[in-house]
Amino acid sequence: MRLVIVRRICQGFFLLLLVASCFVTTVGDGWFELRGWPVSWLLELDPLVGLATVLTTGTLYKGLLWGAVTLALTALLGRFFCGWLCPLGTLQQMTGAWADRHRRPKARGVGRKNHPGQRIKYLILIGLLTMAGVELIFGVVLPGNRLLVSGLQTGLLDPIPLVYRSVSLVVIPLLSPGGNAIVVTGGLLTGGVFILVLALSALRPRFYCRYVCPLGALLGLTARWSVFRMGRRDFGIEACTGCGRCDHHCEGACAPAGKILWAECVLCYNCREDCPEGILGYGARPSAAGEVPGPDLNRRAVITAGAGGAILLPLARLGDPLGVGWRPDLVRPPGTLTESKFLNRCIKCGQCIRVCPTGVIQPAVWEAGVEGLWTPRLDFRLGSSGCQHNCIACGHVCPTSAIRPLALDERMGTATFADAGPIRIGTAFVDRGRCLPWAMGTPCIVCQENCPVSPKAITTRTVLAPVAGLDRLTVTRTQGQAVYLDLPQTPRPLAGGDYYLAGPKGPDTALRITGLGAGRMALSGDPAVAALGRGRTAAVHVKLQQPFVDPHQCIGCGVCQHECPVRGRAAIRITSENETRSRAHALLAGAGLPQKKE
Repeated sequence: MRLVIVRRICQGFFLLLLVASCFVTTVGDGWFELRGWPVSWLLELDPLVGLATVLTTGTLYKGLLWGAVTLALTALLGRFFCGWLCPLGTLQQMTGAWADRHRRPKARGVGRKNHPGQRIKYLILIGLLTMAGVELIFGVVLPGNRLLVSGLQTGLLDPIPLVYRSVSLVVIPLLSPGGNAIVVTGGLLTGGVFILVLALSALRPRFYCRYVCPLGALLGLTARWSVFRMGRRDFGIEACTGCGRCDHHCEGACAPAGKILWAECVLCYNCREDCPEGILGYGARPSAAGEVPGPDLNRRAVITAGAGGAILLPLARLGDPLGVGWRPDLVRPPGTLTESKFLNRCIKCGQCIRVCPTGVIQPAVWEAGVEGLWTPRLDFRLGSSGCQHNCIACGHVCPTSAIRPLALDERMGTATFADAGPIRIGTAFVDRGRCLPWAMGTPCIVCQENCPVSPKAITTRTVLAPVAGLDRLTVTRTQGQAVYLDLPQTPRPLAGGDYYLAGPKGPDTALRITGLGAGRMALSGDPAVAALGRGRTAAVHVKLQQPFVDPHQCIGCGVCQHECPVRGRAAIRITSENETRSRAHALLAGAGLPQKKE
C-alpha cells in the first residue's frame, strides 16, 4: 500500500479518535459515555503541554509523560505528529485540498512555496515559553516581586487544545438535537477562531501550521537532529529535471526541490509520490541536494519575542487580580487549585466544560481577564441546574490537574473528610433589592426549598406585612365567616394561603383569607375575634418568608441562583467568598469557618 494512503488512514483514525473522545466525555455508564475511556490521551501526547507545565509548576503530571514519547519519536523520525496525527492539521489539509481543486496547477505551486513568515511560529513559541518560565528565569534577579509570576498561555494557540475546545464547545452544541441543545457562552469567539483557521487554510494550505502553530515550532526544533530525513536519495544533480512537481503538493512548504527546509517538513510524502524520477525518499542520510536543518532566526527577533512574553503577563496583572483585586463573581469548579496555581496548569482545552452534566461550567470570555480567556467558570443561570453536590466529573477529565480529581467523600465532606467539611466553591448572597419577599412583598421560598444541603443553608424569617393599596379598607358588613368590604377595585388573587385580613387589633389577630369574591372575603375564623365589624377599618397582610443565608452551611452550589424565579439578574447569587481553595477569600475574618487545605 502506498505511504500516502497509509498516512491518510492514520490521519482519519486520529481525527475520529478526537471527535469520539469529545462525544464520550459525558457522564454516564453507557458504552458511549464516560467509563474509563482515555478521553485526554491526545492532549497528553502534546509535548508542548508537558513542557509548559514543567516551566510554570516545576513538576510534570504523570499523564503528560506521553509528550516525552512524542518528542523522542520526533527526534528519531521528524515531524510525524504534524503530518500523521494532529487532527487540526488533518482538517487544514482537507480544507486546502478542497480549495486546490478550484485552482490551476501554477496557482497551487505558488500557495505551497516557502515564505519568510513561517518563522513567526518560532517567535510565538519563544514568547509563550518565556511567559511560562518568567518566574523560573527571573526569580533569582527579582525575588518576591508579586508581578513576577508565571502563566500558562500555550493553550490559546496550541492546536490540540484548540481543536478539542472547538469540537466540544462549538461543533457538538451546533449538532445537538433541538430538545437537548447545549448552551455555551462565547460561541462566536470560540467558533470564529476555528472557522478563521480553516478559512485561512483555504487561502494558503496549512496556514496555521506554517505561520502560527507553537507546537509545530517545538517539533520543528526537535526534528532538527532527527535520524531519518526526507530528501533526494541520488548523488547526482543531473537526475532531477527541475519539473517542480514535488513542490506543488508539499504540505509543509519545505521546498523539497532544492535545499529542503527540514524543520518545516511534516512527512506528508506528497513529494515522493509526485516525483516522476523517483529520486525523493526517506532515509537515514541527509538530502543529496543539501538541507537547511532549522529556522533562520536573527538575534533581535528572538530577544523581542522573549521580552514580549516576559512583559505581557506582568502587564495583565498590574491590577493584582490574584491579590486585592480578585473578582468574587468569578466562581471556579470544585477542586480547582488556587487561582495562581490554576492559571499555571489550565490549558483551556474545554474538557471540564464538556463533561459537566448540568452545563453549569462555561468558558470565560472576559470575566477572568485576558489571562483567563477560555478557562472554566461557573454560570449558574445556564444549564439544567447548579453544580451538583455529588458530582466530581470535571476533575477526573482535566489532563493537567488544574482541577484536581476529588473523591466523592471529599466533595461531600463525609467519612474521613467529615471534620474538614464539604468542598465549598462560594457563598450565596441575597439581593434584597430584587428578592420578591424582601422588595416586592410577594411570597416566594424557591431558594430555600431547592437548597440541597442538610441542614439547609438557606433559612427564612416569617413576617406579616401590609399589602400596599389594601391596607385601609372599610368593613360594610359581616356574615358568618365572610366579610364584605368597600374595595376600590377588584384585588389580586389573595386566597393562596399567604394572605390575612387584620382588624384594628393588628396582625396578631389576623385571619387567613380562604376565598375571594366581588367585595367579599371568606376567612378562616370568626371576624368578631379580629374586631372586624361594620364600619371598622381592615387591612390585608401577606405572610412573607424572607430568606437568609447561613455562611457556615452554604457550599456555593448555585442551585438557588439557577432556580430563582426572578429572571435576568437573579435575586440570590453566588460569589467565590469563603471558597475552600483559598484562605484569603474567607468570608468572615476570625469567624472560625473550616478551611480545607489543598
